[in-house]
Amino acid sequence: MADRDRPAAEGRLHRLADRIGGLGVRARLGLAALAGGLSTAALPPADAWPLGFVAFTLLLLLLDGVRGRLWPGFWTGWAFGLGQFAAGLYWIGVAFFVDAAAFGALAVPSVLGLSAGLAIFTGLAGMAQARAAPKGAGRVLFLAVAWVAAEWLRGHLLTGFPWNLAGASVLAVPALAQGAAIVGTYGMGLLAVAVFAAPALLLVREPGDRRPAAMTGGLILVVLAGVGLWGALRLEAHPTVMVPGVKLRLVQAAIDQKEKWRGGMKAQHLRTHLDLTRGPGFDTITDVIWPETAVGYYPQQEAEVREVLARAVPPGGLLITGAPRVEWTPPPAGAPAGTEPQPRVFNSVMAIDDRARIVGVYDKAHLVPFGEYVPLREFNPFPKLTAGSIDFTPGPGPATLALPGLPPASPLICYEAIFPGEVTAGAAPMVRPGFLLNVTNDGWFGLTAGPHQHFASARLRSIEEGLPLVRAANNGISAIVDPLGRIIALLELDRRGVLDGPLPAALPPTLYARLGDASAALAGLIVLALAFLPGGLGRRIRQRRN
Repeated sequence: MADRDRPAAEGRLHRLADRIGGLGVRARLGLAALAGGLSTAALPPADAWPLGFVAFTLLLLLLDGVRGRLWPGFWTGWAFGLGQFAAGLYWIGVAFFVDAAAFGALAVPSVLGLSAGLAIFTGLAGMAQARAAPKGAGRVLFLAVAWVAAEWLRGHLLTGFPWNLAGASVLAVPALAQGAAIVGTYGMGLLAVAVFAAPALLLVREPGDRRPAAMTGGLILVVLAGVGLWGALRLEAHPTVMVPGVKLRLVQAAIDQKEKWRGGMKAQHLRTHLDLTRGPGFDTITDVIWPETAVGYYPQQEAEVREVLARAVPPGGLLITGAPRVEWTPPPAGAPAGTEPQPRVFNSVMAIDDRARIVGVYDKAHLVPFGEYVPLREFNPFPKLTAGSIDFTPGPGPATLALPGLPPASPLICYEAIFPGEVTAGAAPMVRPGFLLNVTNDGWFGLTAGPHQHFASARLRSIEEGLPLVRAANNGISAIVDPLGRIIALLELDRRGVLDGPLPAALPPTLYARLGDASAALAGLIVLALAFLPGGLGRRIRQRRN
């Protein structure tokens, strides 16, 4: 009975695939956008990875229906991306309501405009799939390569925005997530997309295509199981080891973003951080970490502010805090008499000792467009969302900050933690840090998915680099994470308090830390070569049968 029912079931699946591939333009684009929205649910914080199978299988079937047609392929991929980014980045609109009178009306247009722009990259992936993908089983592997290549471009072109990468879906399975130590999050995206699109392998018509489909599916399962097994062994082989003699206090003041820069409240916010810092257990702490721009003053120029900050420093320890920094640029030669020096303002991290001395400074390099600067300001009428009219100046890039009494740190301010391969100055012994230090203020985005996505991305950087993560966030999520991505301590979103905990020790540099995205590129080339093997194998099988 089962054997007699099998052809009927296959026939229904084939007819369903034909209907999906044969949809008209509006229905195809609408379904693609819906599938894109579903794909976001496979990522943190929802981690509803079964929906990834639905989303990417639908995308592949829709692209099968426009095979050989460049622009229909582009628009299908673009519609998928529009749905994905609109669903995954909706929280950006919340930031516009911090000053609703000035920016609230721009919230929806900005989210949709950003989504439409980012969807160009998924459109390119769709175009490549429609034009160049092999027939048969290999098209599943080709889609994985095209998708990740588009993600890499999205992460690097213009300012780069590698948010919600497909590889982030593996974080739901800690053993699988360890693969990021070898090929990074981009490389794990190859596996994620291949797995999610694999149900399309069931839709095989010709007998000669069944063996290549089975082989491709088997290969995907073997790689999936192999990565998972290796990851489980890695987790077991590396229990968390702590740096001796270090106990951190992370302060999460949970200051409402609408109040943060309100005139006359800087002193109150500083007192809030100081009171939390010196609360119960302060005498057991060696070092204190405050979040991004926790200090609203300019400590380098204001000695009295440094004296106040020194009260937050344990004896012999450090206070590491986010604070603005200003430099004054002298007038250029030949400038008219009376020309005033021009300020350059930086979003910085400063380390202050118990004698009120600044012993380390890092300036943020990856600035947020329209948040910290206005692109093409001379042509752009839109102001930035943050306080003040002066654009921030970018720093030189990743740096290793020597900290007395602590391992050297790689500071990451706000979304600098989302860029794979760009979170340290390198893996060489002289520059490799002992931990990633992420200070951020996600209070802009309220109780949405945004802060959770941000934290998930930062955890992936720990696994990629083999470095622990210390993360202090104004409104959460503050956490201490070991170099395999395991959470040691965590303070949830929208909670005021402190998080006390040890500092995990670093592991030796991972393969990804040494090679960066070259390891993902090599994996992509291998997958691309394998994508074109099943078609040739299928042809040989059919010729042999004939």
